Order: sequence, then structure tokens, then C-alpha cells
Amino acid sequence: MNAIKVKQCSNCGTNFDCGDVSQEKKCWCNDFPPIFTLSEGADCLCPDCFKNSCAIKIEEYVATISPENALENKAKDLPKTTYLIEGIDYYLENGNYVFKAWFHLKRGSCCGNGCRHCPY
Repeated sequence: MNAIKVKQCSNCGTNFDCGDVSQEKKCWCNDFPPIFTLSEGADCLCPDCFKNSCAIKIEEYVATISPENALENKAKDLPKTTYLIEGIDYYLENGNYVFKAWFHLKRGSCCGNGCRHCPY
């Protein structure tokens, strides 16, 4: 298993812990969808910058989805997880969870409940 390393964010310069603690406790970045790789020459991002980068990339992808192509989206093929990320999978509104289009795309089909951000 890898040891925890202290790295410096290649975006903001903040120091942060990086690496797997054990087979059961993976690095924090494994909680995020595997949607992009860092460009050549770049190093890891801190949790805040990584989350922001993921959110931007996801929003760009979601903008390309229409009801006509939603069933063939790539998100449904990603590894399934029960971990939800605020700002990526959902946001809070008056204490209620509002699921974003990304959450619905990962599920792979419409649930029929008339969800606000349903891409189907």
C-alpha cells in the first residue's frame, strides 16, 4: 500500500494529504468519479480544486446531453457508488436534496418522478 504523502496543489499551492492508507481506506480522490486525467506535467490537485475541476468537467458534459442521447450517456457506465458529492450529485435547497442531472445520468434511466433536473 502507498504511504500518505504531503503534496502541494498544482492549482492553488495548498498542501494536502495524498495516497491510500490501506486497502479499505483509499485516497480521498477515489470518492470522485473517474472522469478525467490531469494534463501532462500537472500534479495532483487539493480536494477543493479537484472538486471544482470535476464539477466544471461534469457540467460541460451534461450540457451536451439531450433527451434524445441521454440513454447512451457515458456516466451510466462508471463504477457504481453510494457516496454522493454535494455540488456534483446534488445541492441543498431549503434543507432538501435536489439531485442534479449528473446523478440521474449515472442511474441510467428516468425514475418517472418528474425530477427537476432529469435529462431523460
